Amino acid sequence: MGQFFSRERFGKPQVLAGFLLSMFVGQCVWLLARGTPQLTVEASEFFRVQEGLAQWHGESIAGIPSMARAERGGMAPPELESNEDYDPNHSPVWYLMASAPLLGWEASSQEAALTYWTWLQRAPYLMFGILLGASLWYVSRRLYGNAGGYIALALYCFSPAMIHSSTLWSLPPEMGAAWSAFGAVFTAMAVAHTLYAPREVVVWNWRRILLLGFSLALAIGSQFSLIILLPLALAFMLYLAPTRRWAALAIWASACVIAFVLLYASYFFHPGIFWQGMRHASFLGITGKAFAMTGAYKQVLFHLGHSSPALLLALPATLIAFFALRRARYFGNIAPLLVALLFLVLGFGSRHYPGLGFWLVAAPFLFAFVAGVAADLLETRQRALVQACVWGLLIANALWNLAELAHVGRG
Repeated sequence: MGQFFSRERFGKPQVLAGFLLSMFVGQCVWLLARGTPQLTVEASEFFRVQEGLAQWHGESIAGIPSMARAERGGMAPPELESNEDYDPNHSPVWYLMASAPLLGWEASSQEAALTYWTWLQRAPYLMFGILLGASLWYVSRRLYGNAGGYIALALYCFSPAMIHSSTLWSLPPEMGAAWSAFGAVFTAMAVAHTLYAPREVVVWNWRRILLLGFSLALAIGSQFSLIILLPLALAFMLYLAPTRRWAALAIWASACVIAFVLLYASYFFHPGIFWQGMRHASFLGITGKAFAMTGAYKQVLFHLGHSSPALLLALPATLIAFFALRRARYFGNIAPLLVALLFLVLGFGSRHYPGLGFWLVAAPFLFAFVAGVAADLLETRQRALVQACVWGLLIANALWNLAELAHVGRG
């Protein structure tokens, strides 16, 4: 126990990070308490939870045509109706997560039912929001030091997109996909780095292999189009371990097998149903027409501003510094930038869904990139000026977000 609470594991950086995350949770709770006074349940939310509960109770498999759905008389969303009643974007994982907190719960009154429904069905996504924030801080701190970790976490904790997504505030539940995608990319990098350790590769990395497989399963299960993570993870592993590429390929293949088994398990091991689900899945919803629509380019600024108003200033500044400052152009900064650009392009090419998911997934990588370049700038001769700019931007961003939350009234 003494080793666990050592200064290395639990010191000032962890306390400050915990304080920022507690502010993130406080904003989410405030938004839920003040922003959902009428305790209404949207049809999409009701459908999602009912599908998941039906599968938990063994009545049907979520996201596919079933007698249980017909007996409930519920209307499937348009994307299912146009796809022979199969969900083209989500596996049962998406539905099972949404309904898990409501398993075995019964309400004594309709008012109590609506109250608990509003809070319980959002609990998994608030948990994912906390886990993503903690993961972002951990990775950024390891890559860029304490300063980089604080900057990335401060941008995250006062991000409207992250707060809205963690509370399902007019947004689909994509926090599970965002957390698992972030984890899959950086776990793949971590696994590649450990290949140089003088130990047996597979045995030594089994925990990270399981974590990588779980991350891939959760990401793809939450959004089929995140299958793009498979070649992305492999590319990073092969690049980072050029002399151990066969070992990297073996680990990647092992993680893919684990992800496949977990995804198959979400269909309760029904091979025919699993095959039909995959056959009706949309693994890449990008369309070239989106790039020819001039109005779509305005959405870039909207999504960046929604991810964090500070990004509208910080991202151009850090991009200039990235290209101007040689010391900033190293793998720790290049990797999150490339991943973010990839997901931004995919989000841009997918106008509606799964484009919204891609925009959300890109945000933590942008936060990491900005934090990394800012940390590099803090080590230059202009440290005082950079520190003043960073503090001013982060404080202004936090105050703006808190002011916006304060306007959320009791309707």
